Parts: sequence; structure tokens; C-alpha cells
Amino acid sequence: MEKGKRFYDLVMYFQQLVAQHRKLRHCYRFELDEVLTSLRDIETPCLVLEGYKFSFTDNKSDNILKTRSGAFILLDHVKDIGNYDLIHGTWDILEEIGDDILARIKADKNNPESPVKNFPIENVEGHLLSTELGNYYGIRFTFDIVCRFNSTVEPTRWNPVV
Repeated sequence: MEKGKRFYDLVMYFQQLVAQHRKLRHCYRFELDEVLTSLRDIETPCLVLEGYKFSFTDNKSDNILKTRSGAFILLDHVKDIGNYDLIHGTWDILEEIGDDILARIKADKNNPESPVKNFPIENVEGHLLSTELGNYYGIRFTFDIVCRFNSTVEPTRWNPVV
């Protein structure tokens, strides 16, 4: 698979964003159910990158598209879960960080080698989160990355038919 189109490249990209953003401390990889039910002892504020799913669109043509759907969560710890002003302020700060990340993605789309070059900002949705354990609050950003699917059969990857 071509560099820039692998999930690994996207993971490395998000890790780089976290390392460069002044308000984020760490990048983790969890699934949503782990975030909602079992987080303990993580450094916040942080970005949690989830796995992804993918689908194909053919439309009976030669232009097959592959769509990867994924999500990242911006998460912070709130000491007093009864302090709604603090919770809402935390969500405001996380939304601002999310805006920073999306602005950076938009700028990085101009690089043809970037794993986010096919990241349509208009498909991003943000959803507020609160966890059952640990007093974590966050925003989950869902996204799709759409790219062309190379449907050419590579003969070197196949054993000859006997």
C-alpha cells in the first residue's frame, strides 16, 4: 500500500500533531468503549485515536473509492463533576483544540504525501462525551478519509494458476 494511505501513517500524523500542540500532553490509542468505561491514570488533556472501519464505493465505474471512517477524542479530567461551569469550560477548551487540529489538517491537505490529503473537513462531526469512571469529559470527532482505490491486480502478489 502506498505511503500516506495506511492507517499507520495516520496514527503517526496524529502523534505528531499532539507533540506539536502546546495544550495536549499525550496521544493514546483506545476504542470508544474503553474510553467510556475503563480509563484510569492517563495524562490529560490528551488525544485518543480510535481504530477505523472502511468501505468501498463502485457506482459501476472505474473510479472505485475507499472510505476510511475513524474518530479521535479530545479528553480532559474534571475534578468536581458537580461543577457544571468547569465542565462546560473544559468542553469549550477542547473544542478550541479541536478547531486547531482541523485548521492544521486543512493546511496539511496541500501536501500530496500527507495522510490527510483526502480529509474532507465538511464531514467532521463533534459529539460531547462524559465518562462513567474517572471524571473525564471530552469531545469525539468523527471523520471520513476518501481516496481512490487501486483495483489493478498486482501479479507478483499471486501464485500462478496451475
